[in-house]
Amino acid sequence: MPMADATIDYAATTFVLLSASLVLLMTVPGLALFYGGMTRAKSVLNMMMMSFGAAGLVGVLYVLYGYSMSFGSENLGGIIANPFEKFGLHGTDGLVNPFGYEGYGDIPELALVAFQLTFAVITVALISGAVADRVKFSTWMVFAGLWVTLAYFPMAHMVWGGGLLSGAEGGLAATLFGVTDGETNVIPIDFAGGTVVHINAGMAGLVLALVVGLRLGFGKIPMRPHNVPLTMIGAGLLWFGWFGFNAGSELAADGTAALVWVNTMAATAAAMLGWLVVERLRDGHATSVGAASGVVAGLVAITPACGALSPLGSIVLGVVAGGLCALAVGLKYKFRYDDSLDVVGVHLVAGLWGTIGAGLLSTSTGLFYGGGFQQTALQIVIALVTVVFSGVITLILALALKATMGWRIDKDAESAGIDQDVHAESGYDLTASGGGRLGGVLTEAGVLKGTAKSESITEGASA
Repeated sequence: MPMADATIDYAATTFVLLSASLVLLMTVPGLALFYGGMTRAKSVLNMMMMSFGAAGLVGVLYVLYGYSMSFGSENLGGIIANPFEKFGLHGTDGLVNPFGYEGYGDIPELALVAFQLTFAVITVALISGAVADRVKFSTWMVFAGLWVTLAYFPMAHMVWGGGLLSGAEGGLAATLFGVTDGETNVIPIDFAGGTVVHINAGMAGLVLALVVGLRLGFGKIPMRPHNVPLTMIGAGLLWFGWFGFNAGSELAADGTAALVWVNTMAATAAAMLGWLVVERLRDGHATSVGAASGVVAGLVAITPACGALSPLGSIVLGVVAGGLCALAVGLKYKFRYDDSLDVVGVHLVAGLWGTIGAGLLSTSTGLFYGGGFQQTALQIVIALVTVVFSGVITLILALALKATMGWRIDKDAESAGIDQDVHAESGYDLTASGGGRLGGVLTEAGVLKGTAKSESITEGASA
Protein backbone atom coordinates (compact mmCIF):
# COMPACT_ATOMS: atom_id res chain seq x y z
CA MET A 1 0.00 0.00 0.00
CA PRO A 2 1.30 3.53 -0.76
CA MET A 3 3.01 5.22 2.14
CA ALA A 4 3.07 9.00 1.82
CA ASP A 5 5.54 9.58 4.63
CA ALA A 6 7.81 6.60 3.82
CA THR A 7 11.39 6.92 2.66
CA ILE A 8 12.61 4.89 -0.27
CA ASP A 9 15.06 2.07 0.45
CA TYR A 10 17.56 2.47 -2.37
CA ALA A 11 19.39 -0.79 -1.67
CA ALA A 12 16.20 -2.84 -1.81
CA THR A 13 15.01 -0.96 -4.90
CA THR A 14 18.30 -1.62 -6.70
CA PHE A 15 18.11 -5.28 -5.74
CA VAL A 16 14.58 -5.67 -7.10
CA LEU A 17 15.30 -3.85 -10.37
CA LEU A 18 18.47 -5.87 -10.98
CA SER A 19 16.56 -9.07 -10.21
CA ALA A 20 13.83 -8.05 -12.68
CA SER A 21 16.48 -7.55 -15.36
CA LEU A 22 17.92 -11.00 -14.65
CA VAL A 23 14.49 -12.59 -15.00
CA LEU A 24 13.95 -10.84 -18.34
CA LEU A 25 17.34 -12.20 -19.45
CA MET A 26 15.95 -15.67 -18.76
CA THR A 27 13.36 -15.26 -21.53
CA VAL A 28 15.24 -13.16 -24.07
CA PRO A 29 17.73 -14.45 -24.88
CA GLY A 30 17.99 -17.36 -22.36
CA LEU A 31 14.88 -19.42 -23.07
CA ALA A 32 14.89 -18.40 -26.75
CA LEU A 33 18.38 -19.87 -27.17
CA PHE A 34 17.66 -22.92 -25.03
CA TYR A 35 14.53 -23.81 -26.99
CA GLY A 36 15.93 -22.61 -30.33
CA GLY A 37 18.90 -24.94 -30.14
CA MET A 38 16.69 -27.92 -29.31
CA THR A 39 14.44 -27.53 -32.34
CA ARG A 40 15.20 -28.54 -35.90
CA ALA A 41 17.25 -26.18 -38.05
CA LYS A 42 14.21 -25.27 -40.13
CA SER A 43 12.27 -24.16 -37.02
CA VAL A 44 14.82 -22.25 -34.95
CA LEU A 45 13.60 -18.75 -35.78
CA ASN A 46 9.97 -19.57 -35.16
CA MET A 47 10.85 -21.09 -31.80
CA MET A 48 12.80 -18.00 -30.77
CA MET A 49 10.03 -15.75 -32.08
CA MET A 50 7.53 -17.45 -29.81
CA SER A 51 9.58 -16.28 -26.81
CA PHE A 52 10.06 -12.79 -28.23
CA GLY A 53 6.38 -12.57 -29.15
CA ALA A 54 5.36 -13.55 -25.63
CA ALA A 55 7.66 -10.88 -24.19
CA GLY A 56 6.14 -8.19 -26.38
CA LEU A 57 2.50 -9.09 -25.89
CA VAL A 58 2.60 -9.89 -22.18
CA GLY A 59 4.71 -6.80 -21.51
CA VAL A 60 1.87 -4.64 -22.84
CA LEU A 61 -0.98 -6.58 -21.21
CA TYR A 62 0.71 -6.56 -17.82
CA VAL A 63 0.96 -2.78 -17.88
CA LEU A 64 -2.65 -2.41 -19.02
CA TYR A 65 -4.40 -4.72 -16.55
CA GLY A 66 -2.19 -7.66 -15.57
CA TYR A 67 -0.67 -6.07 -12.48
CA SER A 68 -4.02 -4.79 -11.31
CA MET A 69 -5.64 -8.16 -11.91
CA SER A 70 -2.89 -9.96 -9.99
CA PHE A 71 -2.06 -7.58 -7.13
CA GLY A 72 -4.89 -5.08 -6.86
CA SER A 73 -6.48 -4.54 -3.46
CA GLU A 74 -10.01 -5.52 -4.52
CA ASN A 75 -10.23 -9.29 -4.07
CA LEU A 76 -12.95 -10.71 -6.34
CA GLY A 77 -13.92 -14.16 -5.09
CA GLY A 78 -10.35 -15.00 -4.18
CA ILE A 79 -9.58 -15.64 -7.85
CA ILE A 80 -8.73 -12.23 -9.33
CA ALA A 81 -8.36 -8.63 -8.29
CA ASN A 82 -10.16 -5.83 -10.08
CA PRO A 83 -8.40 -5.38 -13.46
CA PHE A 84 -9.55 -1.75 -13.68
CA GLU A 85 -8.37 -0.61 -10.26
CA LYS A 86 -4.85 0.07 -11.49
CA PHE A 87 -5.49 -0.07 -15.23
CA GLY A 88 -2.50 1.28 -17.14
CA LEU A 89 -0.64 1.31 -13.79
CA HIS A 90 -2.77 4.18 -12.54
CA GLY A 91 -2.00 4.90 -8.91
CA THR A 92 1.27 2.97 -8.76
CA ASP A 93 3.55 5.98 -8.35
CA GLY A 94 3.94 5.57 -4.59
CA LEU A 95 5.99 3.36 -2.32
CA VAL A 96 5.09 -0.06 -0.95
CA ASN A 97 6.37 -2.28 1.81
CA PRO A 98 6.17 -5.74 0.25
CA PHE A 99 6.38 -7.43 3.64
CA GLY A 100 4.09 -5.18 5.65
CA TYR A 101 6.22 -5.22 8.77
CA GLU A 102 9.15 -3.33 10.24
CA GLY A 103 12.74 -4.14 9.36
CA TYR A 104 12.32 -3.98 5.61
CA GLY A 105 12.51 -0.86 3.51
CA ASP A 106 9.95 0.62 1.18
CA ILE A 107 10.38 0.37 -2.57
CA PRO A 108 8.55 2.06 -5.47
CA GLU A 109 5.50 0.07 -6.43
CA LEU A 110 6.69 0.30 -10.02
CA ALA A 111 9.77 -1.73 -9.04
CA LEU A 112 7.42 -4.48 -7.88
CA VAL A 113 5.51 -4.13 -11.16
CA ALA A 114 8.74 -4.55 -13.13
CA PHE A 115 9.72 -7.67 -11.23
CA GLN A 116 6.34 -9.36 -11.52
CA LEU A 117 5.98 -8.44 -15.20
CA THR A 118 9.04 -10.54 -16.07
CA PHE A 119 7.52 -13.56 -14.30
CA ALA A 120 4.40 -13.32 -16.45
CA VAL A 121 6.53 -13.10 -19.59
CA ILE A 122 8.59 -16.23 -18.95
CA THR A 123 5.62 -18.31 -17.82
CA VAL A 124 3.87 -17.83 -21.16
CA ALA A 125 7.08 -18.36 -23.13
CA LEU A 126 7.74 -21.69 -21.38
CA ILE A 127 4.58 -23.20 -22.86
CA SER A 128 5.79 -22.72 -26.44
CA GLY A 129 8.29 -25.56 -26.23
CA ALA A 130 5.48 -28.11 -26.05
CA VAL A 131 4.20 -27.25 -29.54
CA ALA A 132 7.41 -26.44 -31.39
CA ASP A 133 7.65 -26.90 -35.18
CA ARG A 134 3.98 -27.01 -36.08
CA VAL A 135 1.67 -24.19 -34.93
CA LYS A 136 0.60 -20.92 -36.52
CA PHE A 137 2.37 -17.92 -35.03
CA SER A 138 -0.86 -15.91 -35.16
CA THR A 139 -2.76 -18.56 -33.16
CA TRP A 140 0.09 -18.75 -30.65
CA MET A 141 -0.04 -14.99 -30.08
CA VAL A 142 -3.80 -14.98 -29.55
CA PHE A 143 -3.48 -17.92 -27.18
CA ALA A 144 -0.66 -16.18 -25.27
CA GLY A 145 -2.81 -13.11 -24.65
CA LEU A 146 -5.87 -15.11 -23.59
CA TRP A 147 -3.94 -17.59 -21.46
CA VAL A 148 -1.99 -14.99 -19.50
CA THR A 149 -5.28 -13.19 -18.82
CA LEU A 150 -7.38 -16.19 -17.83
CA ALA A 151 -4.79 -18.55 -16.33
CA TYR A 152 -1.66 -16.70 -15.22
CA PHE A 153 -3.05 -13.48 -13.76
CA PRO A 154 -5.68 -15.32 -11.68
CA MET A 155 -3.11 -17.86 -10.47
CA ALA A 156 -0.71 -15.08 -9.46
CA HIS A 157 -3.50 -13.45 -7.49
CA MET A 158 -4.60 -16.70 -5.88
CA VAL A 159 -1.09 -17.55 -4.66
CA TRP A 160 0.72 -14.22 -4.19
CA GLY A 161 -2.06 -11.63 -4.18
CA GLY A 162 -4.06 -12.79 -1.17
CA GLY A 163 -6.39 -15.15 -3.02
CA LEU A 164 -7.63 -18.70 -2.49
CA LEU A 165 -4.24 -20.44 -2.59
CA SER A 166 -2.46 -17.97 -0.31
CA GLY A 167 -2.22 -17.90 3.44
CA ALA A 168 -4.98 -15.30 3.68
CA GLU A 169 -7.70 -15.80 6.26
CA GLY A 170 -10.31 -16.61 3.64
CA GLY A 171 -8.09 -18.93 1.62
CA LEU A 172 -8.09 -22.68 1.10
CA ALA A 173 -5.36 -23.27 3.71
CA ALA A 174 -7.39 -21.45 6.37
CA THR A 175 -10.45 -23.50 5.45
CA LEU A 176 -8.57 -26.79 5.71
CA PHE A 177 -6.40 -26.17 8.76
CA GLY A 178 -7.99 -23.27 10.58
CA VAL A 179 -6.96 -19.85 11.83
CA THR A 180 -5.52 -18.82 15.19
CA ASP A 181 -5.59 -15.16 16.27
CA GLY A 182 -6.16 -14.09 12.67
CA GLU A 183 -3.22 -16.14 11.34
CA THR A 184 -3.65 -19.21 9.14
CA ASN A 185 -2.24 -22.24 10.95
CA VAL A 186 -0.52 -23.77 7.90
CA ILE A 187 0.80 -21.41 5.22
CA PRO A 188 1.28 -22.64 1.62
CA ILE A 189 4.91 -22.61 0.45
CA ASP A 190 5.56 -21.18 -3.01
CA PHE A 191 8.46 -18.80 -2.66
CA ALA A 192 9.08 -18.01 -6.32
CA GLY A 193 6.52 -19.76 -8.50
CA GLY A 194 6.28 -23.56 -8.42
CA THR A 195 2.51 -23.35 -8.82
CA VAL A 196 2.14 -19.96 -10.49
CA VAL A 197 4.87 -20.51 -13.09
CA HIS A 198 5.95 -24.11 -13.56
CA ILE A 199 2.96 -26.32 -12.79
CA ASN A 200 0.78 -23.75 -14.52
CA ALA A 201 2.92 -23.66 -17.68
CA GLY A 202 3.71 -27.38 -17.64
CA MET A 203 0.06 -28.38 -17.48
CA ALA A 204 -0.77 -25.90 -20.23
CA GLY A 205 1.98 -27.45 -22.35
CA LEU A 206 0.54 -30.94 -21.87
CA VAL A 207 -2.97 -29.87 -22.86
CA LEU A 208 -1.74 -27.96 -25.91
CA ALA A 209 0.40 -30.88 -27.07
CA LEU A 210 -2.63 -33.17 -26.89
CA VAL A 211 -4.95 -30.74 -28.70
CA VAL A 212 -2.48 -29.73 -31.41
CA GLY A 213 -1.35 -33.29 -32.11
CA LEU A 214 1.83 -35.00 -33.23
CA ARG A 215 4.46 -33.55 -35.52
CA LEU A 216 4.86 -35.19 -38.91
CA GLY A 217 7.09 -38.21 -38.43
CA PHE A 218 6.93 -38.21 -34.62
CA GLY A 219 8.36 -41.49 -33.38
CA LYS A 220 9.42 -42.47 -36.90
CA ILE A 221 12.22 -40.10 -37.90
CA PRO A 222 15.03 -38.66 -35.77
CA MET A 223 14.10 -35.30 -34.24
CA ARG A 224 17.27 -34.22 -32.50
CA PRO A 225 18.45 -30.77 -31.40
CA HIS A 226 20.04 -29.00 -34.33
CA ASN A 227 22.47 -26.85 -32.30
CA VAL A 228 23.48 -28.17 -28.88
CA PRO A 229 25.89 -25.28 -28.16
CA LEU A 230 22.95 -22.84 -28.46
CA THR A 231 21.01 -24.97 -26.01
CA MET A 232 23.87 -25.01 -23.51
CA ILE A 233 24.36 -21.25 -23.80
CA GLY A 234 20.64 -20.82 -23.19
CA ALA A 235 20.78 -23.12 -20.17
CA GLY A 236 23.69 -21.12 -18.79
CA LEU A 237 21.76 -17.88 -19.17
CA LEU A 238 18.74 -19.45 -17.50
CA TRP A 239 20.90 -20.58 -14.59
CA PHE A 240 22.42 -17.12 -14.24
CA GLY A 241 19.12 -15.30 -14.50
CA TRP A 242 17.38 -17.69 -12.11
CA PHE A 243 19.21 -16.15 -9.17
CA GLY A 244 17.18 -13.03 -9.88
CA PHE A 245 14.08 -15.20 -10.18
CA ASN A 246 14.53 -16.91 -6.81
CA ALA A 247 16.65 -14.64 -4.63
CA GLY A 248 14.89 -11.60 -6.09
CA SER A 249 11.57 -12.93 -4.81
CA GLU A 250 12.71 -11.96 -1.32
CA LEU A 251 12.54 -8.34 -2.59
CA ALA A 252 15.40 -7.37 -0.27
CA ALA A 253 19.11 -8.16 -0.10
CA ASP A 254 19.03 -9.91 3.27
CA GLY A 255 19.87 -13.22 4.89
CA THR A 256 16.94 -15.03 3.30
CA ALA A 257 18.04 -13.89 -0.16
CA ALA A 258 21.51 -15.25 0.55
CA LEU A 259 20.07 -18.60 1.68
CA VAL A 260 17.90 -18.73 -1.45
CA TRP A 261 20.95 -18.07 -3.65
CA VAL A 262 22.89 -20.93 -2.08
CA ASN A 263 19.89 -23.28 -2.16
CA THR A 264 19.30 -22.50 -5.83
CA MET A 265 22.91 -23.26 -6.69
CA ALA A 266 23.02 -26.47 -4.64
CA ALA A 267 19.78 -27.90 -6.01
CA THR A 268 20.64 -27.08 -9.60
CA ALA A 269 24.10 -28.61 -9.42
CA ALA A 270 22.70 -31.74 -7.78
CA ALA A 271 19.93 -32.06 -10.37
CA MET A 272 22.40 -31.88 -13.23
CA LEU A 273 24.43 -34.68 -11.64
CA GLY A 274 21.27 -36.71 -10.98
CA TRP A 275 20.19 -36.43 -14.62
CA LEU A 276 23.65 -37.40 -15.90
CA VAL A 277 23.83 -40.45 -13.61
CA VAL A 278 20.47 -41.69 -14.90
CA GLU A 279 21.61 -41.15 -18.49
CA ARG A 280 24.87 -42.97 -17.89
CA LEU A 281 23.21 -45.96 -16.26
CA ARG A 282 20.32 -46.12 -18.74
CA ASP A 283 21.96 -45.18 -22.03
CA GLY A 284 25.68 -45.55 -21.44
CA HIS A 285 26.38 -41.86 -22.11
CA ALA A 286 26.15 -38.61 -20.18
CA THR A 287 25.09 -36.01 -22.75
CA SER A 288 25.39 -32.25 -23.13
CA VAL A 289 21.64 -31.90 -23.65
CA GLY A 290 21.14 -33.99 -20.53
CA ALA A 291 23.35 -31.62 -18.54
CA ALA A 292 21.42 -28.59 -19.82
CA SER A 293 18.07 -30.25 -19.13
CA GLY A 294 19.20 -31.31 -15.66
CA VAL A 295 20.10 -27.72 -14.88
CA VAL A 296 16.60 -26.57 -15.79
CA ALA A 297 14.99 -29.42 -13.83
CA GLY A 298 16.89 -28.39 -10.71
CA LEU A 299 16.04 -24.73 -11.15
CA VAL A 300 12.36 -25.54 -11.54
CA ALA A 301 12.25 -27.85 -8.53
CA ILE A 302 13.96 -25.47 -6.11
CA THR A 303 11.84 -22.48 -7.17
CA PRO A 304 8.89 -23.01 -4.80
CA ALA A 305 11.02 -24.36 -1.96
CA CYS A 306 14.13 -22.16 -2.08
CA GLY A 307 13.26 -20.06 0.97
CA ALA A 308 12.17 -22.96 3.16
CA LEU A 309 14.97 -25.52 2.81
CA SER A 310 18.50 -25.91 4.11
CA PRO A 311 21.37 -26.26 1.61
CA LEU A 312 21.54 -29.99 2.39
CA GLY A 313 17.81 -30.37 1.83
CA SER A 314 18.21 -28.49 -1.44
CA ILE A 315 20.77 -31.03 -2.65
CA VAL A 316 18.33 -33.85 -1.85
CA LEU A 317 15.49 -32.02 -3.64
CA GLY A 318 17.70 -31.35 -6.64
CA VAL A 319 19.16 -34.81 -7.17
CA VAL A 320 15.68 -36.36 -7.00
CA ALA A 321 14.40 -33.76 -9.49
CA GLY A 322 17.18 -34.54 -11.94
CA GLY A 323 16.56 -38.27 -11.80
CA LEU A 324 12.76 -37.96 -11.99
CA CYS A 325 12.82 -35.64 -14.97
CA ALA A 326 15.41 -37.72 -16.84
CA LEU A 327 12.96 -40.61 -16.58
CA ALA A 328 9.84 -38.53 -17.20
CA VAL A 329 10.88 -37.07 -20.56
CA GLY A 330 10.55 -40.49 -22.16
CA LEU A 331 6.89 -40.84 -21.20
CA LYS A 332 5.77 -38.92 -24.30
CA TYR A 333 6.83 -41.85 -26.49
CA LYS A 334 4.99 -44.36 -24.28
CA PHE A 335 1.78 -42.33 -24.09
CA ARG A 336 2.02 -40.76 -27.58
CA TYR A 337 1.82 -37.06 -26.80
CA ASP A 338 4.25 -34.83 -28.66
CA ASP A 339 5.71 -32.49 -26.07
CA SER A 340 8.40 -31.30 -28.45
CA LEU A 341 10.92 -29.85 -26.00
CA ASP A 342 9.89 -31.61 -22.78
CA VAL A 343 7.93 -28.86 -21.08
CA VAL A 344 5.85 -31.54 -19.39
CA GLY A 345 8.74 -33.80 -18.45
CA VAL A 346 10.74 -30.95 -16.93
CA HIS A 347 8.47 -28.09 -15.84
CA LEU A 348 5.36 -30.01 -14.82
CA VAL A 349 7.20 -32.91 -13.18
CA ALA A 350 9.86 -30.81 -11.44
CA GLY A 351 7.28 -28.18 -10.51
CA LEU A 352 5.10 -30.81 -8.85
CA TRP A 353 8.06 -32.38 -7.08
CA GLY A 354 9.41 -29.03 -5.88
CA THR A 355 6.02 -27.95 -4.55
CA ILE A 356 5.40 -31.22 -2.73
CA GLY A 357 9.04 -31.57 -1.71
CA ALA A 358 8.82 -28.23 0.08
CA GLY A 359 6.29 -29.84 2.40
CA LEU A 360 8.67 -32.70 3.08
CA LEU A 361 11.92 -30.77 3.47
CA SER A 362 10.95 -27.41 4.95
CA THR A 363 13.18 -26.88 7.97
CA SER A 364 10.33 -25.35 9.97
CA THR A 365 7.19 -27.31 9.01
CA GLY A 366 8.42 -30.17 6.84
CA LEU A 367 7.45 -33.79 7.44
CA PHE A 368 11.09 -34.94 7.47
CA TYR A 369 11.89 -32.31 10.11
CA GLY A 370 9.15 -33.36 12.51
CA GLY A 371 6.59 -30.86 11.33
CA GLY A 372 3.84 -33.40 10.76
CA PHE A 373 1.93 -34.14 7.56
CA GLN A 374 -0.18 -30.98 7.38
CA GLN A 375 2.30 -28.93 5.33
CA THR A 376 2.85 -31.75 2.85
CA ALA A 377 -0.89 -32.32 2.55
CA LEU A 378 -1.45 -28.64 1.85
CA GLN A 379 1.30 -28.63 -0.77
CA ILE A 380 -0.31 -31.59 -2.52
CA VAL A 381 -3.70 -29.87 -2.50
CA ILE A 382 -2.46 -26.58 -3.97
CA ALA A 383 -0.48 -28.49 -6.61
CA LEU A 384 -3.60 -30.43 -7.63
CA VAL A 385 -5.74 -27.30 -7.69
CA THR A 386 -3.18 -25.66 -9.98
CA VAL A 387 -3.15 -28.68 -12.31
CA VAL A 388 -6.94 -28.69 -12.60
CA PHE A 389 -7.27 -24.91 -12.96
CA SER A 390 -4.56 -24.60 -15.61
CA GLY A 391 -5.72 -27.72 -17.44
CA VAL A 392 -9.36 -26.63 -17.70
CA ILE A 393 -8.60 -23.05 -18.78
CA THR A 394 -6.03 -24.21 -21.33
CA LEU A 395 -8.33 -26.88 -22.75
CA ILE A 396 -11.15 -24.39 -23.28
CA LEU A 397 -8.84 -21.92 -25.00
CA ALA A 398 -7.08 -24.55 -27.09
CA LEU A 399 -10.30 -26.06 -28.40
CA ALA A 400 -11.85 -22.66 -29.08
CA LEU A 401 -8.83 -21.57 -31.12
CA LYS A 402 -8.71 -24.91 -32.93
CA ALA A 403 -12.30 -24.42 -34.03
CA THR A 404 -11.80 -20.81 -35.11
CA MET A 405 -8.25 -19.91 -36.16
CA GLY A 406 -6.82 -23.42 -36.34
CA TRP A 407 -3.51 -24.44 -34.75
CA ARG A 408 -1.58 -26.31 -37.43
CA ILE A 409 0.38 -24.98 -40.35
CA ASP A 410 -0.18 -27.06 -43.48
CA LYS A 411 1.76 -30.29 -44.00
CA ASP A 412 3.93 -28.98 -46.82
CA ALA A 413 4.98 -25.99 -44.71
CA GLU A 414 5.76 -28.22 -41.74
CA SER A 415 7.82 -30.52 -43.90
CA ALA A 416 9.72 -27.72 -45.62
CA GLY A 417 10.19 -25.69 -42.47
CA ILE A 418 8.04 -23.33 -40.44
CA ASP A 419 10.63 -20.55 -40.53
CA GLN A 420 10.36 -20.01 -44.26
CA ASP A 421 6.59 -20.44 -44.42
CA VAL A 422 5.59 -18.27 -41.45
CA HIS A 423 8.41 -15.73 -41.25
CA ALA A 424 9.89 -15.78 -44.77
CA GLU A 425 13.32 -16.25 -43.21
CA SER A 426 15.79 -19.00 -42.44
CA GLY A 427 18.07 -19.37 -39.48
CA TYR A 428 21.06 -20.39 -41.58
CA ASP A 429 22.02 -19.17 -45.05
CA LEU A 430 24.02 -22.15 -46.25
CA THR A 431 26.28 -22.00 -49.29
CA ALA A 432 28.02 -24.69 -51.29
CA SER A 433 31.83 -24.86 -51.28
CA GLY A 434 32.00 -23.21 -54.66
CA GLY A 435 30.08 -20.18 -53.48
CA GLY A 436 26.74 -21.08 -55.05
CA ARG A 437 23.87 -20.31 -52.72
CA LEU A 438 21.44 -23.11 -51.96
CA GLY A 439 18.27 -23.13 -49.93
CA GLY A 440 18.64 -26.54 -48.33
CA VAL A 441 19.74 -27.92 -45.00
CA LEU A 442 22.63 -30.09 -43.92
CA THR A 443 22.04 -33.72 -43.11
CA GLU A 444 23.97 -35.57 -40.44
CA ALA A 445 26.28 -36.93 -43.10
CA GLY A 446 27.20 -33.38 -44.04
CA VAL A 447 25.44 -33.52 -47.44
CA LEU A 448 23.68 -30.34 -48.50
CA LYS A 449 20.17 -31.02 -49.72
CA GLY A 450 18.97 -28.35 -52.08
CA THR A 451 15.25 -29.03 -52.12
CA ALA A 452 13.19 -26.73 -49.94
CA LYS A 453 10.93 -29.54 -48.75
CA SER A 454 13.64 -32.01 -47.70
CA GLU A 455 13.60 -33.12 -44.08
CA SER A 456 16.63 -32.21 -42.02
CA ILE A 457 17.74 -35.11 -39.86
CA THR A 458 19.17 -32.79 -37.29
CA GLU A 459 15.61 -32.88 -35.94
CA GLY A 460 15.12 -32.41 -32.31
CA ALA A 461 13.30 -33.92 -29.41
CA SER A 462 15.13 -32.58 -26.41
CA ALA A 463 16.58 -35.03 -23.97
